[in-house]
Amino acid sequence: MRAVHHFRVAEKEQDEGRKAVFRIPRTSFMAIALLTICVTPVALGDIPYLQWLYIFPVALAVFVIRTRTVATREGLATRTMFGHRDVPWSALKGLAITKKSRVQAVLKDDTKVPLPTVRTRHLPVLSLVSEGLVADPSGLLDADDIKPGRSEASASE
Repeated sequence: MRAVHHFRVAEKEQDEGRKAVFRIPRTSFMAIALLTICVTPVALGDIPYLQWLYIFPVALAVFVIRTRTVATREGLATRTMFGHRDVPWSALKGLAITKKSRVQAVLKDDTKVPLPTVRTRHLPVLSLVSEGLVADPSGLLDADDIKPGRSEASASE
């Protein structure tokens, strides 16, 4: 029974293709914890009703948990603090890079969709996940690296 289960999981992973999740590093919670410690003397001090100051660390924690970009074989899924947007690869015209090395998806109607937490150093990963639909401008990847359906097990052989 176990072997069948593992086979199904491997088959499912092969059908889904590669997946990359770009998120804010979880070490950010250490800064949020420090902010909470710093806010506590003021919030619980002599001046009443300052407990609302705890909203800032809670909002930052929600921001860190929610903000991400997920790249799959089907396309990009961006999630921000208050919204979510799916962009299929077929709707993508290209990628734009801002002055701060942030990446935006340019759709065929020339609208730009910011890709939270994606930077220029992540472009080879986007090329791998999109199976070559997004070009790798860095030149780090060969055509053999981007072949669809190529698994890491076959790459080691």
